[in-house]
Amino acid sequence: MRVLVIGSGGREHALLLGLAADPGVDDLHVAPGNAGTRALATTHAVDVASADAVVALARQVAADLVVIGPEVPLVLGVADALRDAGIATFGPSAAAARIEGSKAFAKDVMAAAGVRTAHSEIVDTPAHLDAALDRFGPTWVVKDDGLAAGKGVVVSPDRAAARAHAADLLEAGHPVLLESFLDGPEVSLFCLVDGTDVVPLLPAQDHKRVGDGDQGPNTGGMGAYTPLPWLPEDMVGRIVDEVVRPVAQEMVSRGCPFSGLLYAGLAIGADGPAVVEFNCRFGDPETQAVLALLESPLGEALNATATGTLAGLEPLRWRDGAAVTVVVAAENYPGKPRTGDPITGADQAGVLHAGTTTDADGVVVSSGGRVLAVVGVGDDLARARAAAYERVDGIRLAGAHHRTDIGLAALEGRIAIP
Repeated sequence: MRVLVIGSGGREHALLLGLAADPGVDDLHVAPGNAGTRALATTHAVDVASADAVVALARQVAADLVVIGPEVPLVLGVADALRDAGIATFGPSAAAARIEGSKAFAKDVMAAAGVRTAHSEIVDTPAHLDAALDRFGPTWVVKDDGLAAGKGVVVSPDRAAARAHAADLLEAGHPVLLESFLDGPEVSLFCLVDGTDVVPLLPAQDHKRVGDGDQGPNTGGMGAYTPLPWLPEDMVGRIVDEVVRPVAQEMVSRGCPFSGLLYAGLAIGADGPAVVEFNCRFGDPETQAVLALLESPLGEALNATATGTLAGLEPLRWRDGAAVTVVVAAENYPGKPRTGDPITGADQAGVLHAGTTTDADGVVVSSGGRVLAVVGVGDDLARARAAAYERVDGIRLAGAHHRTDIGLAALEGRIAIP
């Protein structure tokens, strides 16, 4: 099987590693890729937001399967164009990708499906902002209603900070979603979904704040670990039955069935799972940890989802133990990152590239905010953490920073469901 992966981040590097290990995959292509993916796949320059360009490339390489990593091309309908061209595609239609592209749409779907989520309100004009803020708190959750790459959210007990973020979004012409705060630890659950067929992957936990101890602003994710020792054994089944399957059924009923990877971000409270958000694709950096433990052929699973045969897929097999991903970020991230700095140590096993490229001399340099995702695997969470941080210690990038506590609260038994 010849597979074309669309995207350039750590998520796509992880997907390529998984696909390369699948004996059923004999030819890999990536567009546009990064400095690390070049060792795994033939690289192509393409505008991933252009449906015409992606379809032309898929035809050029005679792809049997196209896997779309990022959310932007999905929301823009690139998967639709590929399917219209008769090319098997892993990734939802533009209509189904609204589950991520519009939080208001996602809320409407959840309400119709009877899925627990936060109370919310859309504010689309500054004149209504203060009155709306008064109906929320004492912890305010303010979100950009559109795509924000994980950084359009402010969660704060400070009303002034919440108001400032909302005002900035409105000034930029973005509707604001205000939500009630959901208590309880968060879980990321990826599910392969095709219509009403659902196959869950391992649950993971992301670390969104930039600093140790969950301090500082939200980022696109500073690290993740899987599995979750504090999560009850029956919780994945509950999430599928109470959240994912009802949403999948509702989307079928609306004429926009979901096919691809449905990512449920949840808070696990005393009453069970409640949805924080949905994404329409693999999440980053959770993907790097989750796929590190997958023993089943990845290409087979993605192709089954894309071709409507997910119901017949053999149960997924997972390696025992744990995996931890630590993100090495550029100076000033999540603000405008410093780029163009040379990187050493990025060729170690378990180091996945995200924001990297090569300069005119062929030297690997930073090109984005989240530069590397460093993965450690071990027989338990402690060993996985140790393996990841040993690799982080071997990386040199001027001004880089990373969290030192990925998975630590779970290891020390400091995470509990209310």
